[in-house]
Amino acid sequence: MSFPDFNKNGDLPVGIYPATLQETLDRFGEGSLQRQLVARRLVKVYRLAKSTDRLSRFVIYGSFVTNKENPNDVDVFLVMDENFDKDAFGSEVRKVFEHLESQNDFGVSIFWARKQFILENEQLFIEDWQIKRDKTRRGIVEIIEND
Repeated sequence: MSFPDFNKNGDLPVGIYPATLQETLDRFGEGSLQRQLVARRLVKVYRLAKSTDRLSRFVIYGSFVTNKENPNDVDVFLVMDENFDKDAFGSEVRKVFEHLESQNDFGVSIFWARKQFILENEQLFIEDWQIKRDKTRRGIVEIIEND
């Protein structure tokens, strides 16, 4: 996947960019020591979420997928299958699904929902994660499996 250039604000253009984890790390996990550290945190959380075998979508938004030299953390939204039960897993996996614990222990801001609780169209729900605090939009990245 070839990501587009950043816009004048340092963001990806509006859109959802599907990419493998490795493609995402190649583009956004290089550079400053802080960026590399945040990338390692992302990998850990991805592997833990994936280990549940209930991960449907893994979306990255926020400063990590911008040209900011030193993003503080990485922001993630997870869509989990309907039958996902976080209590069926060990404590490390459960931390991924507890917002404050994931922020404190992993340095990753994670929000998540089961598919059945996304009341509107799932794609539109994901697209809304492009909205920034100032109500403008920027591009986001969705991790996809390797072919």
